[in-house]
Amino acid sequence: MDTSEILFACGVAVPVTAYLAWNFANFIGRKTYSKLVESVHEAHGFGDRVRTYGTERPEVVIVGSGIVGSALAYALAREGRHVTVIERDLSEPDRIVGELLQPGGVRALRELGLAGCVEDIDAQTVDGYVVHDLETNGHVEISYPSQQGSLQEGRSFHHGRFVQKLREAAAAQTRVRYVEATVSRILENSDSSIRGVEYRLKGSDEVIELEAPLTVVCDGHFSRFRKELIRENVRVASHFVGILLEDCPQYKARHAELVLGNPSPVLIYRISDTQTRVLVDIQGSLPKDMKEYMTEKIGPQLPEHIRPHFYHAIESGSRIRSMPGSFLPPRPQYRIGAIILGDAYNMRHPLTGGGMSVGLHDVIIWRDLLKTIQNFNDGKAVRKAQMRFHRKRKQSHAFVVNVLAQALYALFSARDEYLHTLRRACFDYFRLGGECVAGPVGLLSVLNPNPLTLIGHFFAVAFYAVYCNFRDIRSAASVSKAFFHPVGVVVKACKVIFPLIWSELRTFIQY
Repeated sequence: MDTSEILFACGVAVPVTAYLAWNFANFIGRKTYSKLVESVHEAHGFGDRVRTYGTERPEVVIVGSGIVGSALAYALAREGRHVTVIERDLSEPDRIVGELLQPGGVRALRELGLAGCVEDIDAQTVDGYVVHDLETNGHVEISYPSQQGSLQEGRSFHHGRFVQKLREAAAAQTRVRYVEATVSRILENSDSSIRGVEYRLKGSDEVIELEAPLTVVCDGHFSRFRKELIRENVRVASHFVGILLEDCPQYKARHAELVLGNPSPVLIYRISDTQTRVLVDIQGSLPKDMKEYMTEKIGPQLPEHIRPHFYHAIESGSRIRSMPGSFLPPRPQYRIGAIILGDAYNMRHPLTGGGMSVGLHDVIIWRDLLKTIQNFNDGKAVRKAQMRFHRKRKQSHAFVVNVLAQALYALFSARDEYLHTLRRACFDYFRLGGECVAGPVGLLSVLNPNPLTLIGHFFAVAFYAVYCNFRDIRSAASVSKAFFHPVGVVVKACKVIFPLIWSELRTFIQY
């Protein structure tokens, strides 16, 4: 066995226990959650009411027409459902995140019949990453895997152009009606079930109520209605500060770039033939003089082929914007008559670019679940679908994307010596090649989101850090550091990964 196989085998020993815990929690969760569904159904007494629906009397109201809301409207209309989409502003959005779609997300688009939405928007093909390590002045190339003989590709683009294409696809469906308006509140019945929304048309003070058997909230990162539907608070770990560069070359064609900077990582990728996005992670409060910070702190750390274009963009007054890097673990939904999706429901740090892929996979799951429900007034059936959704998304994609994003950010931002050791070991681990690259990139691309693979590789990195420490023991500052530092590294690895795993598993036990 070569080094990479030995390390991976060591790492796999840890997830065996996690696998048993996962299945036990899953079993308990199904039992307790089923009882909750039954009790709620009996309390609210939903029957099998049958109504005639149409454009003005929808079966589903969707609040928000971003990526998830637009894709869901399209998917449900294709299944014969009448949908009304209420969006505050139908002009093209202008954001600095939601620009990099992993291969798993591209595959999800294809499955939804929306692959054409990345065409004719100057989208760029992404075949993988180049990771730059400033400490060693080295780099490693990480390419996406091949499946069935063809290389899996991601896409990067202007966020707003992609959203507009999705909206056009949804609006082209005869069963979809778009309303440009602001939703002021969610309508509730006396028993706390949801019956629709209240909104004001753009440019009007008239208040309109719209009722539907199912209300879907997809109003994004700064959701107005999140607290009414789930019990969880958003945690902000840092901010991504973005700037656009013009005519900047790539280190390797069709590859995004990740710079392991000090103190935080920098993500670089093209969003058109001529424009390159640079996202700088900043922990804590944002600097008062952002231009000075970017010039003096970030510029010197960038690769040489990026640096002059970066300085030129700052000097020429290119717009510098920020977006919080938030963490919102998913929680079960139990409000009768409502679903919450997208960033309103679940967020992770944008470093790994997995958010859109998660949202599109969630749409696929809900499309398939709702396909089996003839009447959305059937509260029991919808509640069971909510339970199945929460469980299925963890098993298929959400667990891995959420945990991977937070764990990698903890390593790459390296706030103490133990995390710094793990970051260095992670970079060296990638340089081993073989399974040490194939496994992690399968997770990152959302093509093989296996929880056991994630946990196995994470601890393989930790064990590799220990191995490197003893390999270089002669250069250690002291004997005590040589022997106790590896213990601290393993303990820190556990402190990083286990709370994240628990954030995903605890809902099966609590609910």
